[in-house]
Amino acid sequence: MSDSEVSTPVAAPANQTICSNCHSTMPSELRFCRNCGFRLTSELGGYTATDVSGPYTPPAPAKRKRRISGMSWIFIGLLAFFVLAAGFTALVAPLRNSTIVNRTPVNRAVVGAGFDQTDDGVLLESVTLPNGPADKAGLIGGDMILSFNGQKIEKHDQLTDLLTKTQPGQTVDVEYSRDGEKKVTKLTTISQDEERKLTREFERRPEGRAQFGYEDGDAERVAVPGMNIHGVKLGTILRSRPADLAGIKEGDIVIEFDGLPIRTSEEFLMRVRRAQPYSTVKLTVVRGPAPPEDDGDEPPKHDEPVTPSKELKPGDFKPFQKLEIPVKLGKQ
Repeated sequence: MSDSEVSTPVAAPANQTICSNCHSTMPSELRFCRNCGFRLTSELGGYTATDVSGPYTPPAPAKRKRRISGMSWIFIGLLAFFVLAAGFTALVAPLRNSTIVNRTPVNRAVVGAGFDQTDDGVLLESVTLPNGPADKAGLIGGDMILSFNGQKIEKHDQLTDLLTKTQPGQTVDVEYSRDGEKKVTKLTTISQDEERKLTREFERRPEGRAQFGYEDGDAERVAVPGMNIHGVKLGTILRSRPADLAGIKEGDIVIEFDGLPIRTSEEFLMRVRRAQPYSTVKLTVVRGPAPPEDDGDEPPKHDEPVTPSKELKPGDFKPFQKLEIPVKLGKQ
């Protein structure tokens, strides 16, 4: 056989295999050729192996499946809750804001006066707003409100409900009783914005507030003896203040302030505040009977019987007096 001819390998018996490198016949149970050491392969389905030139690499160990702990599940649950809550807030907040923005502000009617429930009916305590509706209508503290816009008034809640239904700028008839005399006046309501404006103008007036010189907390509304009216009984009079300097006494009952009837302590306080500082006002008071003057006798001892030094007579006490006292006001 010449060198140019190609040799064809001869099939080996069933129990043998042929080396693919040196073509030597080897038993089929061998894994490597005895002549050249080459790895053998079986063509009959025996032992087979991948022909690799590198070193043997063992297979990588299988990875264990990692389990999630209980604390991790709790954390995941909390995270999901907060995410859902944030999403819900983002959806609801625009709706809530749009509702607030579109809401029409309530600007109800006001009359510039304070009211109170009494056994006799609804009492106007004071005109709280100078140049307000009640002030322009001629109402003053002490007036009993009988009807409002044609509706009879017996309870404070009734008047409140009617004011709620009344529009700002609406003119209504008000029937009231002053010192037992019934009267009717027309009142035009204003809005709360107008009320705030008038209040600011009064509080910021350049002349300031007047001072009378008494403890307003000690003043009280009382029935005037011998008259079918009420007045304001004064308590503590501050020393060296306008009232004290003018001769006003503790216990005096004020019934007029510069010609205006005074029937409640709230109205008297407002009239003092509204007056011009350093102006002189005429105060009409009712002063009670004075006790008999001390005759200088020493008081009896504890072991001696108490006997009057002289017999008291009706003339020893002066009757109630109606006095007009000019008072020059100070400034707060």
